[in-house]
Amino acid sequence: MTGSIAAIGAGLAAIGAGIGIGRIGGSALEGIARQPEAASKIQATMLIAAAFVEAVSLFAVVVALLGNG
Repeated sequence: MTGSIAAIGAGLAAIGAGIGIGRIGGSALEGIARQPEAASKIQATMLIAAAFVEAVSLFAVVVALLGNG
């Protein structure tokens, strides 16, 4: 039973990461479309934000899997 709870937690973390990165990418594309001259700054900020989202989701997966063990 605890393995299935860990799987649910890991799945929710993966879904959250997908939503977060999707919103970051969409907003970055919209910003670049509005101001093409700021594309390099927007892209750099987008990559940093995506890395933070990935790090938090990886941490959540580890906590979900280790917390039920």
